[in-house]
Amino acid sequence: MSKTTVKDVSTEPEPQRAEAAGPRTAGGSRAFALTLVLTGAAGLLAAWVITIDKFKLLEAKVEGKSFTPGCSLNPVVSCGSVMESKQAAVFGFPNPMLGLVAYGIVVCVGMSLLARARFPRWYWLTFNAGTLFGVSFCAWLMFQSLYRINALCLWCSLAWVATIIMFWYVTSFNIRNDFLPAPRWLKSFFGEFTWVMPVLHIGIIGMLVLTRWWDFWTS
Repeated sequence: MSKTTVKDVSTEPEPQRAEAAGPRTAGGSRAFALTLVLTGAAGLLAAWVITIDKFKLLEAKVEGKSFTPGCSLNPVVSCGSVMESKQAAVFGFPNPMLGLVAYGIVVCVGMSLLARARFPRWYWLTFNAGTLFGVSFCAWLMFQSLYRINALCLWCSLAWVATIIMFWYVTSFNIRNDFLPAPRWLKSFFGEFTWVMPVLHIGIIGMLVLTRWWDFWTS
């Protein structure tokens, strides 16, 4: 007599049910991941160069010598003036040292997404809060550079652009994935025209720089 083996499926995990019970996670597209890697790398490069030049500037002062950073091109584009300002060390240490850590994290997140990693809502919101702090800090530094220090640093400008791009694309990602509450029209807008916001943001800053030193640029 043949025996029929009945398999008890009650103890078998159900992938769909287990996934629904746990927190929802989301991964990014390849394009989004590359955006984070490239903007993080650009910010990291800028922070590294500024940090090295800052150390060289301090060493020259100790030795009683003078040091002019390579990006000090004229009275307006003068990285040295920015580095020697009190705004260049808001937290008691050179600002780019903070960038070395922050932009490094962005690169790591982008590389993780390229490896198909998925993160929960709290992770994406924390990451978004970090980019919000970064773009807010950059906005403050822009104001100080244009209207208090009266000089522009090219490497700082690269970090500003990188931070603006990553902020808007991370915000767009969270809105489109329902991690941030938003009306349907805004989700549709970010789904099609995310690029508009960083272009508009950077364009406004470009106009401010142009008008701030209009006489110098046109002379």
